[in-house]
Amino acid sequence: MNKALADTLPVAIGDAARASGVSAKMVRHYESLGLLGEVLRTESGYRQYTTADVHTLRFIKRARNLGFSMAEISELVSLWRDRGRASANVKQIAQHHVDDLQARIEGMQAMRRTLMSLLHNCHGDDRPDCPILDDLAGH
Repeated sequence: MNKALADTLPVAIGDAARASGVSAKMVRHYESLGLLGEVLRTESGYRQYTTADVHTLRFIKRARNLGFSMAEISELVSLWRDRGRASANVKQIAQHHVDDLQARIEGMQAMRRTLMSLLHNCHGDDRPDCPILDDLAGH
């Protein structure tokens, strides 16, 4: 975090969003999911975010960029905050995510092979015969 921001914390939602790289809309969404815990409020009701909140937002952003689901991120945030955690719990979540990614990659590769075969067999000319449409129709 830059020093200027660190000197002014707590900060308004726009500043927290800029510092974390997360949109203000998503900051509110993550707050509504309970991922930020209790957010400070001014007397007039404006949200005020701490250094810890900004770090949590960055954590969430990185986890989202790696494709973790919101449920997984919620678990990971809880484990990150728990200094008594077992790293085995974190590894289990990450391993499950890697396994899911691998299954999706294999499924997409199978789709690609099928489409490549259909493309290879399609003449792509003025004739109405189309093996791509025939396959989609189940013929």
